[in-house]
Amino acid sequence: MQFQGKIIILTGAAGGIGAALAREFAARGARLMLCDLNEPALSDLAGELGALHMVCDVTAQSDIHAVVAKVEATLGPVDIFFSNAGFSAGEPDHAASAPDSVWQAAWEVHVMAHVYACRAVLPAMLARGEGYLVQMASAAGLLNQIGDAAYSTSKHAAVGFAEALAISHADEGLKVSVVCPQYVATPMLGYDDPASAAQMPGLLSPEVTAQRVADAMEVERFLILPHPQVADYMAFKATEPDKWLSAMRKLRARLIAKLGRLDLAQMHKWM
Repeated sequence: MQFQGKIIILTGAAGGIGAALAREFAARGARLMLCDLNEPALSDLAGELGALHMVCDVTAQSDIHAVVAKVEATLGPVDIFFSNAGFSAGEPDHAASAPDSVWQAAWEVHVMAHVYACRAVLPAMLARGEGYLVQMASAAGLLNQIGDAAYSTSKHAAVGFAEALAISHADEGLKVSVVCPQYVATPMLGYDDPASAAQMPGLLSPEVTAQRVADAMEVERFLILPHPQVADYMAFKATEPDKWLSAMRKLRARLIAKLGRLDLAQMHKWM
């Protein structure tokens, strides 16, 4: 797969990994529709890249369909739909302590948004015998995220849905990738200036993450791991699940002892 001339819809595009992906795809010759709820940042980025943009709530199926209709009318058939929007809210106490609103939002943003995207573009892709669906999950969807069960659980579901798409439709010309990064220097982790994290071991900049994702898409890799070490953690979890759980419990206890609470913006520095 080459990006030159490809028509891409990218959600969650206004900042963080999304903005880095937009710049990387544009540099490789793609034509973009950028979507986000942050209209000022979205407009600025679209102006920088000469891209189309629309404010879009990915949890509203009608918004997704409106974006697709605009792209098809303006640019042509959608080649790639990259569902990137996401969030993390943490949990106040035990693993089920986050309110229903957080659990529901995690389900809507991390799972149903992918479903809505597929409903909007998959029939036409299958009719053409080609198309590419890319879904942003997380290493938490393969492993787990200490201190955010709603995030981890919904990201596991996102990985499962991507697998279902690949199983059901790869033989009909559909390409599918699921992206599972570990820690990236974005505002979600408290980094307004990613350069400030340059020396943090294991922490990638959004730009490096975007480059690795684009490279993997070019070879049409299903499971994209911007942090290659995640594959080793997956192997340990698969072959020694009890030892893996024990190691995770010890890590959780160590983080609480050091930090006093499980704050994503702080604890990744002590992992």
